[in-house]
Amino acid sequence: MNNIGIFPRGGELPEMFAEYFSGKAYLNMLTEKGVSIGNVTFEPGCRNNWHIHHKGGQILLVTYGSGWYQAEGEKAVKLHAGDVVNIPPEVKHWHGAAKDSVFVHLAVEVPAEEAYNEWLEPVSDEAYNNLE
Repeated sequence: MNNIGIFPRGGELPEMFAEYFSGKAYLNMLTEKGVSIGNVTFEPGCRNNWHIHHKGGQILLVTYGSGWYQAEGEKAVKLHAGDVVNIPPEVKHWHGAAKDSVFVHLAVEVPAEEAYNEWLEPVSDEAYNNLE
């Protein structure tokens, strides 16, 4: 599982991010010059907490496996390699792997002055386990 997709997996998430994930995930920062782009690998069943990108938003470029994306108040969407998700600023959302698949995406942080992420509550096991 070290080199799934076109970029190396990277190491386990730093502690400052790991607390916002249910399960194990890995991060390989590809660049932080101009635009921050990280290759994020989720083990099966791993997902991040609900969160909001204030000011700048985020773009997910799915490169391997299958997973989920859900914006608050909307139905979860199943994702596969080749999918692109444009997440506007100020939208509460989460994303992560399907129960039975590794999930890899490039996380592109849309640059904006004074942009920051607000991490919120975990996605409940009940809600996640009921995804179809």
